[in-house]
Amino acid sequence: MKILHTADWHLGRYLHGLSLLDDQAYLLTQLVALARDEAVDLVIIAGDVYDRAQPPAEAVALLDEVLAQLVMAAGIPVVVIAGNHDSAERIGFVGRICRERGLLLRGTLDDLSPLRLRDAHGEVEIWPVPYVEPVFARALAAADADPVRIDDHAAALALVLARVRTQMSSAARSVLVAHAFVAGASESESERALAVGGSGAVGADLFAGFDYVALGHLHRPQSAGAPQLRYAGSLLKYSFAEAAQEKSVSIVDLPADGVPQVRTVALTPRHDLRIVRGRFADLLQHPDPRGARDDYLCIELDDAEPVLDPMARLRTVYPNLLELRFASLGSGEGAARVAGDHRRQRPEDLFAAFYRDVFATELGDPARAVFADALRKVEAP
Repeated sequence: MKILHTADWHLGRYLHGLSLLDDQAYLLTQLVALARDEAVDLVIIAGDVYDRAQPPAEAVALLDEVLAQLVMAAGIPVVVIAGNHDSAERIGFVGRICRERGLLLRGTLDDLSPLRLRDAHGEVEIWPVPYVEPVFARALAAADADPVRIDDHAAALALVLARVRTQMSSAARSVLVAHAFVAGASESESERALAVGGSGAVGADLFAGFDYVALGHLHRPQSAGAPQLRYAGSLLKYSFAEAAQEKSVSIVDLPADGVPQVRTVALTPRHDLRIVRGRFADLLQHPDPRGARDDYLCIELDDAEPVLDPMARLRTVYPNLLELRFASLGSGEGAARVAGDHRRQRPEDLFAAFYRDVFATELGDPARAVFADALRKVEAP
């Protein structure tokens, strides 16, 4: 059986105030074409379909179009689970009706039944488990004669998976779809933490017994403690901290012995997201040759001297410049370390300390003279 595993679309997301919906639609067109070309038997979307619980109408329309192309036009079954960004009820809406057409939508824990598919080697059970909030797992446990204590995400997910295992067939290969943070995996800046203080992490051992675990939540494509535990990663780069990552989807071949063979397929974004560094004049006169000018850029300037209106001037060359940093400015914490009460410090001493912390060098006599002249003009009656 061949499966296309994807996750973390975050439809409706903004980056520095810019809507990424057109960029998401551009990539999803490629994803549909890839599913057709690979003749996959199933598409899995492992949560965080939307960027927020109440997505904009345009994001809902885009998801509707993509699912229609996969399920109705291409005849490919699709499994969708809710992630921590999604509204469980909205993801699961009309789920029973859609299931009859090959679209399994799983938002809540009310139904833990699998999707059963067959290939030339026999039956494959797909177990969709949406993001498990401990409070909802406690509601499940409360109905038991001897309820277990649910203190964190690990205990909550363990309870749900224990119920799944009671229904699993030993004769069938098994695929689990889940949305969780597996301890030891690499996080990215653009993810929303599942819990404060690391209590949202779960151990890889929780997933023992499944032939493949299709995970969502972490945005870097990666295995998580074992080859069969896999994060497909996010659809796009959603932070400049992810600029070096290559986004992809996972194509999973599940043979007769149940040992998955995974390969990644990169998708080509409409605009890449990159960090470019250099001096202002060089970047203005000699555009960066390593990528398109209209990529989404963060530019880090090496200039030690002030630059007048750098953002507007650079945007004449790089129209999608979203963030500007000055590499020489450091952490910005130095000014807070000026000794004593700043109200008792002379302005020239305060400025000299600020200059030293920002530029890691002493304020020279010419600059002191310029500052003194400016100060006299400000203080003049």
